[in-house]
Amino acid sequence: MSCLNIISRNFSISTLTRAAIKNVTVVGGGLMGSGIAQISAQSGHNVTIVELNQEVLDKTHKNIQQSLQRVAKKVYKEKPQEGENFVSESLSRISTSTNLADVVQNSDLVLEAIVENLSIKHKLFKSIDDIAPEKTIFASNTSSLSIGEIAAVCKRKDKFAGLHFFNPVPVMKLLEVVRTPETSDETYEKLMAWAKAIGKTAITCKDTPGFVVNRLLVPLMAEAIRMLERGDASPRDIDIAMKLGAGHPMGPIELADYVGHDTNNSIINGWHEKFPENPLFNPLPFLQKLVDEKNWVSRLVKDIIVTRNNFLYNYCFGAEYYYFYFIHIHIC
Repeated sequence: MSCLNIISRNFSISTLTRAAIKNVTVVGGGLMGSGIAQISAQSGHNVTIVELNQEVLDKTHKNIQQSLQRVAKKVYKEKPQEGENFVSESLSRISTSTNLADVVQNSDLVLEAIVENLSIKHKLFKSIDDIAPEKTIFASNTSSLSIGEIAAVCKRKDKFAGLHFFNPVPVMKLLEVVRTPETSDETYEKLMAWAKAIGKTAITCKDTPGFVVNRLLVPLMAEAIRMLERGDASPRDIDIAMKLGAGHPMGPIELADYVGHDTNNSIINGWHEKFPENPLFNPLPFLQKLVDEKNWVSRLVKDIIVTRNNFLYNYCFGAEYYYFYFIHIHIC
């Protein structure tokens, strides 16, 4: 689906659809948080982004403005004035704050997109559970932690769920809505309606490790790395095999690099600790070695040197491919 169709669908939603969730608080102004804030604002919701300091918030606001301008340039190519209106109206719905306690007083939905650390997420939700209105829904954008474990510190477990977006948020259509056994039907229905309102295709998943997408992708990346460990194939050939043989837009080694070796290693080790009997979650010594060496290459990398015994794999990830795939989808 083109960006024009996505934007058109966002603009066509009714006021009734937005009624349940109108005021959205996004905690965390990073890549995911800014994307969530952008799509919420451009679909007619009032959004407040909360961060620890104003400098980060200013940078986040600028990034959102630039992203909206790219969308407007593409969608309203023949109608520049409408494009300017789209940008200004979307930005008018976005505010920023460093005071979460004040912001939540008027929030229908508080969605965190902060660091993947359970204790930090606990601290966040515990600090606002008693002061947020009873109607307020809490949600986490976690990609690997248990929603039930995050919600454990809150009293409103019936109003807690997972909302897992994908990067880049303004472009990727999928949203995983994760229910715990305590998530109420009312909460679930409101979140599904909100997902539709912001132009996402929502799927439902139980609170299982990695939900749907990462539960399939992480073991795939892990097995690709095990193939490197065994010397079964080169990184280049593994990626070409999955792109041309399985129709994947990215190979598993490219994807692992894009996600970041430290992130992949943390996810695998965390799952193994909770489910040691599952061989898909067995730790990866090779990946741990890369992390220990602070070889966390990610995104537009140059080369990665992969060492197994006395063999060197010098693999260029292909700047042209990365430029086309990631920059292209950013601007649709």
